[in-house]
Amino acid sequence: MGRQGNPPARGTATAPGSGGARKPSAAVYRRRRLFVGGALLMAIALVVTGFAVSGMFGGTSEQASSTAPTTAAPSASAEDQASASGTASATPTPTPSATPGCNQNLVTVSASTDKAAYGDGENPRLTLKVTNGNTVPCEVNLGTSQMEFLVTSGADRVFSSKDCQAASEDLEKTLAPGASETANFTWQRNRTVEGCQAVAARPGTGGAYYIFTAKLGSKASPKAVFQLN
Repeated sequence: MGRQGNPPARGTATAPGSGGARKPSAAVYRRRRLFVGGALLMAIALVVTGFAVSGMFGGTSEQASSTAPTTAAPSASAEDQASASGTASATPTPTPSATPGCNQNLVTVSASTDKAAYGDGENPRLTLKVTNGNTVPCEVNLGTSQMEFLVTSGADRVFSSKDCQAASEDLEKTLAPGASETANFTWQRNRTVEGCQAVAARPGTGGAYYIFTAKLGSKASPKAVFQLN
């Protein structure tokens, strides 16, 4: 009998083209792990970045109010200003100075003293009072340029506040109907003359009577009589 050949050994590699799958090498596994790890880190970084950006623009109202810059209020446009001024001019506020019906003859001046008689060492307090007797407001010049406190005794001109007045000024003021304004002056019991020249003589006392007249411009008050003791 002839010798039979040995059967082929089991477990040997199959021939190329037989369709068997090849096992990936260790280098391929390492590259795959590196790729997956890098992708995971990138995803985490994007999530963290997203939270940071969200925190910057979407803070709480308290944070927004504390960090928001202060801005000036917007100014009105020229059109708005014109509209506002037009509204104001359409409804003007009446002013008391508009007094075309004021009769200056009804603006009166009165004179008074704080006492009827003064003892030794007491200086008379003279009061000038201006009253608007109109039913409408009146504009009156109440400045020192118009006022005069005049003291006389018979024909003797004893004292005038204008004789030694250093300076004077105008004071235009509107008096409401029936309203009054007063001005006070304390007389030092001295004599004066026009031009403010020195006068050595003193007014007499011992029960002498004097007359105080208050003046405002061309208006003069009725006489107020008082006594010096």
